[in-house]
Amino acid sequence: MDSNWVKVFSTQDAYTAEILKQGLIESEIAAVVMNQRDSSYQTFGMVHILVHPDNVDKAEAYIKENNIA
Repeated sequence: MDSNWVKVFSTQDAYTAEILKQGLIESEIAAVVMNQRDSSYQTFGMVHILVHPDNVDKAEAYIKENNIA
């Protein structure tokens, strides 16, 4: 993975992150999930959505448009 990807969203809910990633991909915005949750204790850590720097504005607009918080 290219190291220049930009974080556009963070959550503790892995399901929300996956749904958002799929929505971005369906909107032709390449996105990946970076899961930093603890494997033993699922209450610790965050899940991040990353996009290519060229798509940051489109991704942020998608997130705002769909009221994802």
